[in-house]
Amino acid sequence: MATREQRKPSTTKRMIIMLLIVGLLLALLIGWNVMGQVMTAKFRENMPVPPQTVTSTKTGYDQWQPSQTAVGTLRAVRGADLAFDVSGVVTKVNLKSGDTVQEGQVLIQLRDDDDVAALRQAEAGSALAKVTFDRAKRQLDVKAISQADYDNAAADLKAKQAAVQQQQALVAKKQLRAPFSGRAGIVTLSPGAYVNSGTAIVTVQQTDPMYVDFFAPQRNLGALKVGQRVALTLDAYAGRTFEGSLSAIDPKVEGDTRNVRVEAAVSNTDGALVPGMFANVSVDVGDQDRQLTLPQTAITFNPYGETVFVVKPSEKKGEDGKPALPEAQQVFVTTGSRRGDQVAVLTGLEEGAEVVTSGQLKLKNGTPLIIDNSKQPKNDPNPKPQEQ
Repeated sequence: MATREQRKPSTTKRMIIMLLIVGLLLALLIGWNVMGQVMTAKFRENMPVPPQTVTSTKTGYDQWQPSQTAVGTLRAVRGADLAFDVSGVVTKVNLKSGDTVQEGQVLIQLRDDDDVAALRQAEAGSALAKVTFDRAKRQLDVKAISQADYDNAAADLKAKQAAVQQQQALVAKKQLRAPFSGRAGIVTLSPGAYVNSGTAIVTVQQTDPMYVDFFAPQRNLGALKVGQRVALTLDAYAGRTFEGSLSAIDPKVEGDTRNVRVEAAVSNTDGALVPGMFANVSVDVGDQDRQLTLPQTAITFNPYGETVFVVKPSEKKGEDGKPALPEAQQVFVTTGSRRGDQVAVLTGLEEGAEVVTSGQLKLKNGTPLIIDNSKQPKNDPNPKPQEQ
């Protein structure tokens, strides 16, 4: 008769049995999981795709004016910060802040009593030298004096006249005159104030017309020509467009940025434009042409290309026998230039195609569509800023 120790399974056998049981359980779990995934996939394939609500529009041709846009800075046609060449005490201020001044007008006067007195003295000496010269000329005609005496009188007259001119220049330096007609800036001086030479006293700007300076990439240089129409919009004047023309193109390209500086002249009869303001510049380049256009919201930009979703009639029938909802179909397109809220479509679509304009993120090929165009996205070629 076997003992109890002999009937007991060995440790190795028990380990093998345990591993087999664990392996069987794992196989059952994996098989159950795979079967569940297969059943779920089959269920999803048979489950109908829920319809999605989107907006749509039909493509059509529009007259398209090619343009280039940039941000520019306004500059006065002529402008200067005026200062005295000499120091002195202000005696008269002949303008107020914002006054319109004329070319040559005396704006500010410095104390010039000593200079005026010296000018009168020089003028008296010049007058006496003129009388002496005239007498010497008559005497030379009758041979009453020598040629040397006549030459001395002529030289003295020229010296006295030069002294007068020099003193007149000193007196003129005590007067600050407008170098051109324009509008003066803010004046803070008062009579009695002392000013140093070279210190800016007041600015004068001629603001009609105005210049706007902006930069264009060198690749666009071939499309720019003097005389092309330019339109300006500014944040300060929402809804208003200022028109002008391209007046000059810099003959060199900036070495650091590879951009070329461009200048345009804009009418400013009402003085609304101020030097130093920023403006959005649009230059009409080339002739108008017909372009197939879409709202920019219709385009989906992906790393592998630009796509749109086209609304296609469904070939299926509904449960009631009526045609089913239209479906979405993704199409690759090639886009061109942009203007406002619109983009030109070069390839991929035909005129009259119905395209989804919003709600594309929840679509895929074959998704049923419910078209609701009660509120369409923006599609304005010239959008205007609006304050909320």
